[in-house]
Amino acid sequence: MANLDVVIPHNLRQQEAIERVKKLLTEIKRKHGDRISDLKENWEGNVGEFSFAAQGFNVSGNLEVNSTNVKLTGKIPLALSLFKGAIIKTIYEEGSKILS
Repeated sequence: MANLDVVIPHNLRQQEAIERVKKLLTEIKRKHGDRISDLKENWEGNVGEFSFAAQGFNVSGNLEVNSTNVKLTGKIPLALSLFKGAIIKTIYEEGSKILS
């Protein structure tokens, strides 16, 4: 497994940022349900754990929503590590849109 670490800054109230991140996960289920299965999330306060399968690959990680940023740490299969840079870029760009 390869590690993913992404930090996305924001200027929102922490609770608003949490709500937007949760809404994003719901939107991902709706938009990409044909490519993503077994999407699970569990939240305790400002920390969420997630996991899903995408095109036969298992992905898992944590989201920590702080007062000034969102930290995503996760693991992707080694087979996807060639795309790690593109994955991180996409997560950062999409996260920045949601948190702006």
